[in-house]
Amino acid sequence: MNNKKVNTLLFILGATLFNIIVTVGAFLLLLTAYANFLMRRLGENANAWSIPLIFIAAIAISFVVYRVTLNLILKKIDMERYFDPIFQFRRRR
Repeated sequence: MNNKKVNTLLFILGATLFNIIVTVGAFLLLLTAYANFLMRRLGENANAWSIPLIFIAAIAISFVVYRVTLNLILKKIDMERYFDPIFQFRRRR
C-alpha cells in the first residue's frame, strides 16, 4: 500500500472513532441533564420516550460537531496531497 492509501485508511478510522466518541459523549451528557433536571417533573409516559429522543438528539449533535470539525480540517489540509479518493469513477464511452 502506498502512503496516500494508508493515510486515507487512518483518516477514515480516526474520523469514525471520533464520531462514535462524540455521539456517546453527547448521549451521556444529555441523559445526565435529563435525569437531573426533567425526569422527576415529567410523568412515566414521558420517561419512556426520553431515551429514544435523547439518542436522536445525540446523533444530531454528533453530526453537527463532525461536520464543523471536518470543515476546519479541510480548510487547513490539502486533501488531494495526502489522501487517495475512496471512490474513483470511470467515464462511460
